[in-house]
Amino acid sequence: MAQQNEPFAASVATANRWLDAVADALETDDRTAAYRCLRAWFHTVRDRISIVGAAHLSAQMPELLRGMFFEGWVPSHVPVRHSREAFVAQFARTAGIPRGEVQVVAGFVTDALDALFSPGQLDRVFAVLPTSLVETIWGTEHVDEFDDDDIETVADAAPPHPSTDRLSAVETRLQALGHAFDVLTHRLDLIEPERSDKQ
Repeated sequence: MAQQNEPFAASVATANRWLDAVADALETDDRTAAYRCLRAWFHTVRDRISIVGAAHLSAQMPELLRGMFFEGWVPSHVPVRHSREAFVAQFARTAGIPRGEVQVVAGFVTDALDALFSPGQLDRVFAVLPTSLVETIWGTEHVDEFDDDDIETVADAAPPHPSTDRLSAVETRLQALGHAFDVLTHRLDLIEPERSDKQ
């Protein structure tokens, strides 16, 4: 059958381009290994963001990869605890790599995906995550352990550019607040018609 008559041909081609981008970032010809790392990234990130965040992120994925993203997903169980150690353990198990390689591999996958998603998409999704976890996902140096709920501790973690990092930490928290406000107003909009119906 000719390719133009194949209904899934475009979806397969787009999914393959994404997989190729991940394989290139990992500098491997092993597409199965690249697939495992991409799947690990999808599932470990997905489980740590809200349902709304997962929906926004998946909306830009090729159809076939969107299916992989939601494979085994239980919306009532997310987001899971924002522990860096749990993230590393899940990623390593899913990708089939040692824990010590997770930060580097996750960083390469994140770089590849960042070029495929719309500009700023990953930053918006990661805004609700603790800085230590975001550093792991981006593959940047994990400076120090700190209380994820304490903005001052994040800002005082001896960054190379203190004013930039402090501003970045505040922006991240404001984005998280904005996202929480959006979810809250959406839920209030759903409740309001129910009240009107009862009156």
